[in-house]
Amino acid sequence: MSVYEKLKALDITLAAPATPAAAYVMYAQTGNLVFLSGHIAKRADGSVWVGQLGKNIDTAEGKAAARAIAIDLIGTLQAAVGGDLTRVKRIVKVMSLVNSTAEFTEQHLVTNGASELLGEVFGDAGKHARSAFGVAQIPLGACVEIELIAEVA
Repeated sequence: MSVYEKLKALDITLAAPATPAAAYVMYAQTGNLVFLSGHIAKRADGSVWVGQLGKNIDTAEGKAAARAIAIDLIGTLQAAVGGDLTRVKRIVKVMSLVNSTAEFTEQHLVTNGASELLGEVFGDAGKHARSAFGVAQIPLGACVEIELIAEVA
């Protein structure tokens, strides 16, 4: 099953990349690597998914937020490869920042929301190295921010 067939089966529609909120670009390519800037969690209506894990958001909701980010990341990746996701050879690395209290220790489980979706969409090419960090705050109060590095043909 192709990447596009998998997206359709998951009922996922990709949106165009967001406009950068500051002095950066949404992606940069060097050689065969594409670096996607951090994407913050947004709800279905486009509003920022605000909150802090361990305070007013639980792990399951954080995981859903990370999955939503993965969908946005795939949309940006599609733009980076000229509209052709079949050019993606591999998702190399994911870095996740989870807005969390000092006591919250399930950042890795929150980040699974993105990692699992990338695996579903890209298959073996979606298996990646990963880091998940707890941080004191994320821009605009978002609960999760994720960046991605991909290898492309």
